[in-house]
Amino acid sequence: MNEPGWNHRHLDANGINIHYVRHGSGAPLVLLHGWPEFWLVWCKNIPALSGDFDVIAPDLRGFGDTDKTGLPDSPGKLLGDYVEDLRGLADALGFERFGIVSHDVGAYVAQGFARKYPERLSGLFFFNCPYPGIGRRWVEPDHVNEIWYQTFNQQPWAASLVGENRKTCETYIRHFLDHWAHETGLFDEDMQAWVENFMKPGNLQGGFDWYIATNESRIELIRNGPPEMPKIETPTRVLWGRSDSVLKVEWADRLGDYFANYDFSPAEEAGHFVHYERPELANQEIAGFFRALR
Repeated sequence: MNEPGWNHRHLDANGINIHYVRHGSGAPLVLLHGWPEFWLVWCKNIPALSGDFDVIAPDLRGFGDTDKTGLPDSPGKLLGDYVEDLRGLADALGFERFGIVSHDVGAYVAQGFARKYPERLSGLFFFNCPYPGIGRRWVEPDHVNEIWYQTFNQQPWAASLVGENRKTCETYIRHFLDHWAHETGLFDEDMQAWVENFMKPGNLQGGFDWYIATNESRIELIRNGPPEMPKIETPTRVLWGRSDSVLKVEWADRLGDYFANYDFSPAEEAGHFVHYERPELANQEIAGFFRALR
């Protein structure tokens, strides 16, 4: 679905060149993707939402057609870089306040931004939200086999192995898109666009860098359990795919410890990629939530 009709743009912010797609007008919404993804994962949402909103879908640093800067000297600072990239993007586009729709890696960025710049946000919408309340459950005996990739992706040879050729790249990326979704084959129509994206120089390593950067904090969470943190006050909506095998819907039980004003519901017949798997439901929920905040 990566046809020429998409409105591709670039701008310089926070010292990097950011690629994004922009459509529509009205209240601004920024859509933040996860891994193994890039802006195109929102292809079923951008057209529907652009009727009421100014929709911006960027590629995160290291992903898609945004600059590949490698890891900072202290790898753990990468999340802070993502947060400042988002601030720089919003500033460059003239957004004083905006909403964030996020998922997976993007959800970490959204939470980091909400804690640092709460005055800039109208609302937060999460699909399958990884948050501190998951704690040690990442490595429960019945779940530890689901997160092997978080270690594999940190290996110095991982990108060259996966990116050896288009077949190896597709085998690896397809595994997650199929395994984490409610049904296999849902990404078939866009699979070649995914492979094309991750075969671009630096894109596999750019995504893998996230797992290197967050390893220390992930181990800390597993070792010591959920930390006590001030609650995010921004109005929040969480729609969580019931069939997600890597981010379990039952892990939503501690959202109230980290979000002061939130609403949660499961999404039936959806896995990790609710926005792609059930776009009509996702678009209806996103639009309804942000309209109510006006």
